[in-house]
Amino acid sequence: MITASPTSRLSPPIRDWRELWRESITDAESLLDAVGLAGRADLLPPDDAGFPLRVPRGFVARMRRGDATDPLLLQVLPRRAEHDVAPGFSVDAVGDMASRAGHGVLHKYDGRALLIASGSCAVNCRYCFRRHFPYGEEIAAAAQWREALAHVRGDTSIRELILSGGDPLSLATHKLEELTRSLADMPHVIRLRIHTRLPIVLPERVDEALVAWLAALPLQKVVVLHANHANEFDASVDAACTRLRDAGATLLNQSVLLRGVNDDVTALAALCERSFAAGVLPYYLHQLDRVQGAAHFEIDDDRALWLVEALRARLPGYLVPKLVRELPGDPSKRPIADFAR
Repeated sequence: MITASPTSRLSPPIRDWRELWRESITDAESLLDAVGLAGRADLLPPDDAGFPLRVPRGFVARMRRGDATDPLLLQVLPRRAEHDVAPGFSVDAVGDMASRAGHGVLHKYDGRALLIASGSCAVNCRYCFRRHFPYGEEIAAAAQWREALAHVRGDTSIRELILSGGDPLSLATHKLEELTRSLADMPHVIRLRIHTRLPIVLPERVDEALVAWLAALPLQKVVVLHANHANEFDASVDAACTRLRDAGATLLNQSVLLRGVNDDVTALAALCERSFAAGVLPYYLHQLDRVQGAAHFEIDDDRALWLVEALRARLPGYLVPKLVRELPGDPSKRPIADFAR
């Protein structure tokens, strides 16, 4: 007699990522109810400050129930402080619009061009530096990539194409294939970098079709993930990271230093260790981009420098991310140590 294997009995079918996306929580009171904080309307602002809530239920499941200070919850829950006007905070914190080089393409740094591949994200992080970005006017995919790719084709100094957004993996895989087919006549582009939060918040997105597309690309592939706390990783995220690595991608993690979320050496060390355990190398620790509505997350530079020095004393050097800030007009991300000189 042939019996079912333990794996077939225990492993539920993997649901389609688009179906899970549609089931995301988009209402603040529903989110509070889902994490055991029903009735805590005192935590919420009168409106969403022009930036709607969106968070997948799988990410919500990693939050601590009944804890209004949970570090994952704080990243996505609208708060009253978002309405505060803070000096030095603006709607275009990193000078994106000044670096526009065509429809949906930003060209800030030598050798690299960035495509705004999509305006959609599976999760809306309240500190997002593009929370005010005019996506309706600046999405490369909406124009079939034509103007953006014409810029890349015409500048042979561009060695690396960066997909950002929004989240580029919010696009259907066939749209990503459409883009990369267009790179065949651009031998100067040798590397594709994808900045994405989807494998963290909706790991089901890393499905067979996506992996097959990525594995077939005749380019060097870098996937930069975005996790800010060790609790964002679980077995499903580990599996997604394994699939990305098996497709030939180098995995890096970048984080943002956030008050109340990870402004603690123990939390940062746990994030670096947990990221590396999933096969993802810590890369950047960003000081907050000073976008309007996010001032309550900011940590001063002295505290940030102290935290990184404490990390160096606790972790091997390869697990310590670079502490940086992005400033409009700079030729690269700037190490925070430069500000202390």
